[in-house]
Amino acid sequence: QVQLVESGGGLVQPGGSLRLSCAASGFTFSSYHMSWVRQAPGSGPEWVSSISANGGSTLYADFVKGRFTISRENAKNTLYLQMYSLKPEDTALYYCARDGWGVVPRGYRGQGTQVTVSS
Repeated sequence: QVQLVESGGGLVQPGGSLRLSCAASGFTFSSYHMSWVRQAPGSGPEWVSSISANGGSTLYADFVKGRFTISRENAKNTLYLQMYSLKPEDTALYYCARDGWGVVPRGYRGQGTQVTVSS
């Protein structure tokens, strides 16, 4: 079955960095676009970034452009999100999802990893 397992979240000070990972299994990872989505307490899910199946194209929400970088290693079935210059408003549960391009995917998603940006 499809499994997506995120890791790498934590508590970081404003201006800090984190790298999230998403280990995928149960499907042909290299055949699918992948996305990162976040959800803050009391808010709905918010699309963050997407990457094409071969990694050649990426898309970012305006609020993370220039600060976050999405990437993937198809040989390792792993998706990444490198986050720099983190702000308190980046605090949320971050999860990876299969498919989607510029929108919150409606299909398979992981349980998420918590990112808290606070001094």
